[in-house]
Amino acid sequence: MKLEVCLPARVVFARGAIDRLGELAAPWGTRAALVRGGSHLERFGTLERVRSQLNAVGIDCVEFTFVGEPDTIAVDTATQLARKHACDMVVGLGGGAVLDAAKAVSGLLSLGGEALDYLEVVGRGKPIAAACAPMIAIPTTAGTGTEVTRNAVLTHKSSRFKASMRSVHLIARVALVDPQLTDSVPPRVTASTGLDALTQLIEPFVSTGANPWTDGISLQGVKLAARALPKAWENGSDQAARDDMALASLMGGVCLAHAGLGVVHGFAAPLGAMFPIPHGAACAALLVPGIEANVRALRQLDRAHPTLARFAQLGEILTEKRFATPQEAVDATVDFVRDLVHKLQVPTLSSFGVSASDTPAVVAAAKKASSMRYNPVVLSDQALEQCFREAL
Repeated sequence: MKLEVCLPARVVFARGAIDRLGELAAPWGTRAALVRGGSHLERFGTLERVRSQLNAVGIDCVEFTFVGEPDTIAVDTATQLARKHACDMVVGLGGGAVLDAAKAVSGLLSLGGEALDYLEVVGRGKPIAAACAPMIAIPTTAGTGTEVTRNAVLTHKSSRFKASMRSVHLIARVALVDPQLTDSVPPRVTASTGLDALTQLIEPFVSTGANPWTDGISLQGVKLAARALPKAWENGSDQAARDDMALASLMGGVCLAHAGLGVVHGFAAPLGAMFPIPHGAACAALLVPGIEANVRALRQLDRAHPTLARFAQLGEILTEKRFATPQEAVDATVDFVRDLVHKLQVPTLSSFGVSASDTPAVVAAAKKASSMRYNPVVLSDQALEQCFREAL
């Protein structure tokens, strides 16, 4: 086994931690590129708190707003303006997509060139071998764990594909996680981002990259998310539930960065590029079909496959029950997640304009996604097609 742990130099996790932004940012520069999400940040006062914190320590802000999935053109435009204004640091404030954009801007600020120079699969894939501009990542949703990962996922519109800039140099200098910033997230977004967090705890635990270090984090995160997500969805002001989901999301980011993902994220990447579907919503719709596809394939391959024992372990963690046989525990995993998805009223892929006629194109793109290489079993085209259709 080989393991290299790559995390932010500092992770600050606390309710109200946003009020420490000034002291945390002060060492990194005097002009920040503030890469932020949409108008909800203004409605709930978050943006003003961030501006005040930075201004109080003499840091001027140049703001760039990202709504939806970040694409290479938008990132290049933001980077050019950040260079023009001599920004020497980046603050990312928003959901996972915004933090991806912020990481890309931090890289391009110091590296030069454009996003496609460093993008995998559809770009030139040049290595990022030098330090990037200092970045502070502040998530406002509990889902992707992007604040602690080393890649920036961007959409390349002309090829309708999502791919990553990837390097240890893209890791934020500080991950500032304040669960209070998620209190105002509406139920629909709480559901989709929360199920993305759960996916990013389950997939690394059963992936080919699973390892003892991430296993413990995955299982603890699954336990937190299984209990907290329904509570946060039902009552957004439940601070304990919001805190647990923010922590579960961070744990999921750690796990995916060090153990890989699988079929659910393999599909989510091209879907996000080809259709107007948020990443979390894609993962939420595909989570049950993805688990079922893997369980079917593993049972056909070897009913004593060690990964089935991992699915059984998940079943006991999720349900807090013991089962007479491993098969019953595996089935309990599927049943628990299916019931949770139903409870949270997760929309299907078809509600975003995806149809059965898109199957060949989506499956072909999913097979190229980097996440797919960590799936615990190689799924046939027929299995992938069935998985996709079940999510429609």
